[in-house]
Amino acid sequence: MKKVFVVGHNGMVGSAIFRKLKQKKHIELITAEKNKLNLIDQNQVKRFFNRNKIDEVYFCAAKVGGINANNIYPADFIFENLQMELNVINSSFKAGIKKLLFLGTSCAYPKYADQPIKEDQLLKGYLEKTNEPYALAKLSGLKMCESYNRQFKKKYSIDYRSVMPTNIYGPGDNYNLENSHVVPALIRKMHEAKEKNLKQVKVWGTGKAKREFLFVEELADACIFVMNLSKKKFYGLKEQNLHHINIGTGKDLSIKDLVNKIKSIVGFEGKIEFQKDFPDGTPRKVLDISRIEKLGWKSKINLDEGLKKTYENYLDNINNLRNK
Repeated sequence: MKKVFVVGHNGMVGSAIFRKLKQKKHIELITAEKNKLNLIDQNQVKRFFNRNKIDEVYFCAAKVGGINANNIYPADFIFENLQMELNVINSSFKAGIKKLLFLGTSCAYPKYADQPIKEDQLLKGYLEKTNEPYALAKLSGLKMCESYNRQFKKKYSIDYRSVMPTNIYGPGDNYNLENSHVVPALIRKMHEAKEKNLKQVKVWGTGKAKREFLFVEELADACIFVMNLSKKKFYGLKEQNLHHINIGTGKDLSIKDLVNKIKSIVGFEGKIEFQKDFPDGTPRKVLDISRIEKLGWKSKINLDEGLKKTYENYLDNINNLRNK
């Protein structure tokens, strides 16, 4: 029986991976609630890993948020994410864990990276200022995994991989308007505007920025797929020394088009006012997914289908989601 620890199993991505793994045989899932394991506390994390004989780690925990949250709490974003990464990755190694999957973020790529963004674009330009602290923390986690591989791979046979997901949405998302990402924020705004018969909804930015979106259940599938690839396949591009891989759909759209899709799905009939004084963030961000597609994984759920499922989930859980 393989013991697998899903770090952050209550979060959107972690819960999706947990649900997928629960369906598989010969896996014992290990989880820890926040009130019992503070990932920022080095001693707590060290004791937890030493106490549980874990075989694999899916590192999904992170402090996350949209442009507004990143602007307001930059110190929190860089400190908490760095501390969690240092504790979890190092404790995994010290406890003799051979396999770990770290979830990075596509915002760790340069603001003006060539599009679509290939894995080798990492560190080839400046980051987007609005989420730079978060991106730097995630870059550090990715490079920490890569560094542990370089130093300890031969001696201890460790295999610490990283994935770089595009923008994620779906069940389990955060709908708090102060720190949510664009899809949940728009769903909540549109739904509440419809309920109150409002004539207008305000949206940050010009609507011209372009983004790629992946349904969270597909990310979970892709993470498990990547974790189970043979070393020969995953590290196949030796000339680039890649320890991370992009996960996405390879398709993007403007925020204005996204707004109109959500407006239609929710059934809001009012007008949209784009607040041009607020930042757009990175002008365009779409990942090159040719590497993971060559390895055998491809997105199957289109954006319209995913948004409909997400809105249905929001309606089913609306009271709990609004209070978070």
